[in-house]
Amino acid sequence: MSNPDIARLGHATLNPYRVAAGLAGRRLLWDVRPISWSARAKMKRWHNRFAGQKAVILCNGPSLLKVDFELMKGVFTFGLNKINMLFDKTDFRPSSVVVQQEFVFQQNKDFYNETDLPLFLASIGTKYVRDRPNVVFYHESGPRHFARDCNMSQYGGHTVTYTAMQLAFHMGFTEVALVGCDHNFATKGPANMTAVAQGPDLSHFDPNYFAHGSNWVLPDLFQNEVSYHSAREQFEAFGRRLVNATDGGKLELLERQTLRDFIEG
Repeated sequence: MSNPDIARLGHATLNPYRVAAGLAGRRLLWDVRPISWSARAKMKRWHNRFAGQKAVILCNGPSLLKVDFELMKGVFTFGLNKINMLFDKTDFRPSSVVVQQEFVFQQNKDFYNETDLPLFLASIGTKYVRDRPNVVFYHESGPRHFARDCNMSQYGGHTVTYTAMQLAFHMGFTEVALVGCDHNFATKGPANMTAVAQGPDLSHFDPNYFAHGSNWVLPDLFQNEVSYHSAREQFEAFGRRLVNATDGGKLELLERQTLRDFIEG
């Protein structure tokens, strides 16, 4: 289906009652499930647990392989999506893993069902991952807001990195750095389109991250930046810092700082 065809599927008018009903309906479908009650209780237990501390979000760009993981010993880290594909390259293990997209759940469910690492998983993941003490499911909602408190819902922001930023704020971290956020993809195409991977994956830290023939959703770099801008504003408004400690890459919207300076400063 072409982009003009997709555009014609939208409504001619914007009806706020329809939008509100849709949001409320989707939330209600989540709330009537018993698993949502335990998930919310688990999320509350993470609130402000690390007040005043630093955290690092490990994004999945090729530059992640340049990171000196020894620097992050003793620092809380958020791994994203298929971060477990890094495990055969280093003894480093993240403090937690955040997953948002359904294709990732489908392709990596064995790891999520076996690991003891704390997992923060979008509610769609209940289709693939069994609930257990180390798993916290979270609800995604449509309003484009940064959730400083994640007990109710979060906005996905077109990137799991944004979800990790909201979780970091929820947990009380006052300084958060990104590494491996190249903000640049070798594969090109319409934003948010489902694509079939061809050949080795040059957009992530492992050539088999999205293996040949597997489905993935092409990035929306513009909406990513909208989300990062929103997160930066929220961090700054509450006297916190959000920086980019990536070695290289094309994300210039956040203040840059070396990983060593961030951790040791």
